[in-house]
Amino acid sequence: MEDPSIDRSAFNKKKPDGNRANGTWGKGKKDRSGPPLQKSGGRSGESSGDDSLRLLPNSVEAEKGVLSCMLQAPKAAIGETVERVTANHFHVPAHQVLYELIIEINESGKPVNPVSVQQTLMDREILDQVGGPAAVLDLFTFVPTAAHLSFYLDVLCEKYILRNIIESCTNCVTFAYGNQENVEMVLDEVERVVLGIRGEDKAKLKSMSDLVMEAIDEIEEMVANPGSLNGLPTGFSELDKMTNGLHGGEMFILAARPSMGKTSFVMNIVETLAVDNNIPCAVFSLEMSAKQLVQRLLCSRARINMLSLQSGMMRQSDIQNLTRAARELSAATIVIDDTPSISILELRHKTRRFRDQFGIKAIAIDYLQLMRSTSKRAQENRQQEIAEISSGIKGLAKELDIPALVLAQLNRNPEGREGGKPRLSDLRESGSIEQDADIVGLLVRSEYYAGDAEEKEEVAGEAELIIAKQRNGPTGEVSLSFLKQFMRFETRAWEEGEGGGN
Repeated sequence: MEDPSIDRSAFNKKKPDGNRANGTWGKGKKDRSGPPLQKSGGRSGESSGDDSLRLLPNSVEAEKGVLSCMLQAPKAAIGETVERVTANHFHVPAHQVLYELIIEINESGKPVNPVSVQQTLMDREILDQVGGPAAVLDLFTFVPTAAHLSFYLDVLCEKYILRNIIESCTNCVTFAYGNQENVEMVLDEVERVVLGIRGEDKAKLKSMSDLVMEAIDEIEEMVANPGSLNGLPTGFSELDKMTNGLHGGEMFILAARPSMGKTSFVMNIVETLAVDNNIPCAVFSLEMSAKQLVQRLLCSRARINMLSLQSGMMRQSDIQNLTRAARELSAATIVIDDTPSISILELRHKTRRFRDQFGIKAIAIDYLQLMRSTSKRAQENRQQEIAEISSGIKGLAKELDIPALVLAQLNRNPEGREGGKPRLSDLRESGSIEQDADIVGLLVRSEYYAGDAEEKEEVAGEAELIIAKQRNGPTGEVSLSFLKQFMRFETRAWEEGEGGGN
């Protein structure tokens, strides 16, 4: 008799490094001494008590160094500077004016030098605001060479981040004093603000010309690669053709009645993303345990009957397939959180942490109606609670620029229709789900509503995903096959005479 044991060494995976997000803010040498303590006459960011009042962190020398490099070597320095900082990075108002003016002169095609800058300031009658003609000439000669621009930019960015931290924390203190009755909401807001500092380094509103150029770049890429997906693949060819893949910032609602296979369908998509395309994903499972989900993934990947796995009655070929599937899954980054009845605030907190720790690019939630909101208004009204959860997930997808796959339950209305076909209005408990979603897919299996055994056998395995809403594309039906024994959906292979094909 052959040994049915599984070779575990074949799929051991090194645990992800949880410290990947612990980077530093600057590459240059840091000034550990801090700014001198001075009386500042009640400016923002000051501390009180026994300490002297402090000026906000800044480096006038670094600001002058950056402007000096831009004047000395405009062709090289201006491009590098614009990529890293904005006018807000400069603490001295006169330096903000000079930075914006140098950029403007450069974009107009005129030469950037002390003469052109000084003349433009004179024409606009603002030369005195920057310190007069001598100030411009002093900037030009402030550093001997532009070779150390990167160092000056590092210092500039560090001081800007420190000012942001002080401002954000001051605002958080005020927010905490004013919302003492809702600690979870305060925690979520503080986390959002503090984590936002790291990603705010170059955050700014984009002009229409910038947005148009980005759109043109995407269109040119699509023209250059006709037929290629613009988003993340789902593994279902017909669905990908209809949606052009999953896109960052979008919420994809997958709704169905119980026992239709919602969890299997979304885990098939997660498997395609994480295993076949090496795209890190996070799964929030409120209904099933992480162990159960992994067993489903193994059965689906290895194409092993779930009953055979649970009973232990497997052939040697099944063992080999299971070992292969385990190796492939172990190499993928799928973060599973099976916290029951998770709140929207906790989900947002964990998703941000998973993004920083594992670099996740998509999330799946199973399922929406099992989540809860902690606000007082939501606890008094179930529809209000679902609305807050739905809008919270949509806001999270936009904030992190990732797609959110969200499972949802339908009400009982499909049970009274012939064939059990669901409609958009069947979404349970709140119309806000329909409103917030970018795509709504309604999953139905024909055999579930078959009238007799003969009809059930005839339509066995047939399933449809009805795209009832798509904000940026067409609606329609995607034909699927459900391999029940493997807990797996696949694009249905058209038989001759059905009038279509893949």
